Amino acid sequence: MKPQILETLPGYSGRALLADALAGISVAMVALPLSLAIAIASGADPAKGLVTAIVGGFLISLLGGCRVQIGGPTGAFIVVVFGVIQAHGYDGLVLATLMAGIILLVAGWLRAGNLVSYVPEPVINGFTIGIAVIIATSQLGDLMGLGGAGLPAEFFAKIGALWAARGGLNLSALGIGLATMVCIVVLRRAFPRLPGLIVAVGVTSAMVAALGLPVDTIQSRFGDLPATLPRPMLPQVTWARVIELLPSAFVIAFLAGVESLLSAMVADRMIGGRHRPNAEVLAQGAANIGSALFGGLPATGAIARTATNVRAGGRTPVAGIVHALVILIVMLVAAPLAGYLAMPALAGLLILTAWNMSEPDKWASYLRMDRADLGLLALTMVLTVVADLTVAIGVGVALGLALRLRRRGAHAADWTPRDK
Repeated sequence: MKPQILETLPGYSGRALLADALAGISVAMVALPLSLAIAIASGADPAKGLVTAIVGGFLISLLGGCRVQIGGPTGAFIVVVFGVIQAHGYDGLVLATLMAGIILLVAGWLRAGNLVSYVPEPVINGFTIGIAVIIATSQLGDLMGLGGAGLPAEFFAKIGALWAARGGLNLSALGIGLATMVCIVVLRRAFPRLPGLIVAVGVTSAMVAALGLPVDTIQSRFGDLPATLPRPMLPQVTWARVIELLPSAFVIAFLAGVESLLSAMVADRMIGGRHRPNAEVLAQGAANIGSALFGGLPATGAIARTATNVRAGGRTPVAGIVHALVILIVMLVAAPLAGYLAMPALAGLLILTAWNMSEPDKWASYLRMDRADLGLLALTMVLTVVADLTVAIGVGVALGLALRLRRRGAHAADWTPRDK
């Protein structure tokens, strides 16, 4: 359960430091707009996303069992975080995140890291697609300039509210959102090594400021972003509150553990390495405790950011540490500039993120799956969208394990990176 950084630092060279530093800077430019957008979509202050990327990302790289893992807030948590904030307030989310961190520490100590291989792939794919649907629909209000605040949390009620508000369509906002999406796609294909997310969001947001378009920005909706990290403090803890938040804490811990270990499995295939699952789970526990103490969101390994790190040349945990430090420097010296980012641009970014999360290139292969697996995927997806993630995970994992018991010889899942 020893962290990978202890293995990689002996004999560490200046050339390796340069490669890791450049990769860390590249990933930070991708993580910056994503962290802001994920926090906003989760119903939190945008600065919370930066805090999570800094504190959680630093601890995941420092203590983790994967050489190239990049941690921070991810799209998979948007649904859970939004629900917890709506039901228990932001202080409830902080306590649930702290409890999830403790659960992950216990799981790592009990060497439960290998259990992710028993979670059926159709369940993972089903709730990932369901989360993608929820994320995309939650961003339609900001994309069209209708405002995302005040929309119902329930899926069908949200669609109805958006339809009822269609007369207030803001063409300027829609144009900025669509232009951002086009820029991201073009830059990703033409210049894959360029941090296309920050470039696209920055260019379209600059257009809003230069042309004086009637489009919401982070600053106009949330005020100025803080230029420092908050002071760490413990949330208020009572026994009744702990019992009330325990189900949410288990869901957060489950998602953090599964997503980080899947990300580590993807990274292993990309670099020809082998991660330490129990060290990774312990790092996720420490990262979520650290993020909660600074008032941040749940943190986990981010599959696409980890893949971006590998493609940019990162090969040791130093790249992830640099990524966290670069975001901290940006927060300290350039926080006012982030306030100019346009809400429709961030909405377009998250809609593309949701599309890539759903892995459309795999849809055809899903239709060729065994009927039972396809049914399990569809059921998990529908429950995620129309019920909630807790029900979807519980039902999906129970049915999936029952199916696995019927097929003792089921082969291991072949995980591939999602560009999210």
